[in-house]
Amino acid sequence: MPEAAPQDLPLAGIRVVEFTHMVMGPSCGLILGDLGAEVIKVEPITGDNTRRLLGSGAGFFPMFNRNKKSLAVDVREPRGLELVLKLVGTADVFCENFKAGTMARLGLGPKNLELLNPGLIYVSHKGFLPGPYEHRTALDEVVQMMGGLAYMTGPEGRPLRAGASVNDIMGGMFGAIGALAALNQRQRTGRGQEVQSALFENNVFLVAQHMMQFAVTGQAAAPMPNRISAWGIYDVFSARDGEQIFLAVVSDTQWALFCDAFAFADLKCDARLATNNQRVQSRDWLMPMLRERMALLDAAEIAGRFETHGLPHAPITRPHDLFDDPHLNATGGLAPVRIAAGSCGADHDIDTHVPLLPVTLDGHRLPLRHAAPGIGQHTNDVLASLGYMPSQIAELHAAGVVAAASMPVSADGGEPDNA
Repeated sequence: MPEAAPQDLPLAGIRVVEFTHMVMGPSCGLILGDLGAEVIKVEPITGDNTRRLLGSGAGFFPMFNRNKKSLAVDVREPRGLELVLKLVGTADVFCENFKAGTMARLGLGPKNLELLNPGLIYVSHKGFLPGPYEHRTALDEVVQMMGGLAYMTGPEGRPLRAGASVNDIMGGMFGAIGALAALNQRQRTGRGQEVQSALFENNVFLVAQHMMQFAVTGQAAAPMPNRISAWGIYDVFSARDGEQIFLAVVSDTQWALFCDAFAFADLKCDARLATNNQRVQSRDWLMPMLRERMALLDAAEIAGRFETHGLPHAPITRPHDLFDDPHLNATGGLAPVRIAAGSCGADHDIDTHVPLLPVTLDGHRLPLRHAAPGIGQHTNDVLASLGYMPSQIAELHAAGVVAAASMPVSADGGEPDNA
């Protein structure tokens, strides 16, 4: 599948200044950057701490900071703050996800920046929108627990967070949506505005269907493992070869196809199973029977019959298996990338592939223009674009106000408080 040329990307010419870390804020910048914006990530002299995470956080920085530039600067040093303010004066969007009050203490709050740049879109990613909870410290897992998602994901009595950073990523996505809406409105008004996105409210949006289920039925939604399914067959089955496979039969037409595919004439003619709702009501005896019959076949044979008859099915895939997915590889959904050692917890460069945004524009995938940057990789270029002379840039380096990838890294450049 072809990639769009950089000059053809929708947000070409838009400058984003980003004060973010971890996942939520960087996800917003990722989306804007993939859409063509110039995203300048402002980092401490020592770099974003996310670069050094291990375990489940090892993929955060390289995934969510591609298509960005890095400016390493000590914003607590007056000259560092001065150059950041100069940069913000040239920006269209400012993006942050630190604790409430942190940006204001640094002189980078929305009120300050509105005076400096009235057309600026100021995007804040927080744990909670303004209200009684706004000063609480939030994490994806915190809001999943208090927002009903963990209850819905785990079995009864065992709340379980979802297996990905769903609120962080979607919170960043809603921040990007808000930024795009505000940019569009700015074309009519000439003025910027503040956009806020929050983990908790994002989580509530995710479980809203279950809230409405209660409103409509008067019955509390059961956790997913214990739910009353809306469809007769919508389950994971074990096959003869020990593999598992997800199978779904969600309409009466699909039921007939399913019975034909497996020569289940007895079930097709059973009046108790004629409609989906009847099959739902018969699950207590139907499902054990189907599990026994499916267990006589290998997973590949089951999948082949479902594929032939156009029925929904899926293997149980682990995330790392997706590197070899034939569809992703055939359609250009995975872009080759070299992850530098300084962009993750590894001590060496890594050649791999990374998923692109899951959209096409006019048939084109949004390209990976460059991998996650090194600490301060673009510091000198950004300063030059702001009018700093080479001698001034050298002086700022010598004073430890800024750092570049090729320059020695000072150990005293602090990072703002975590979100």
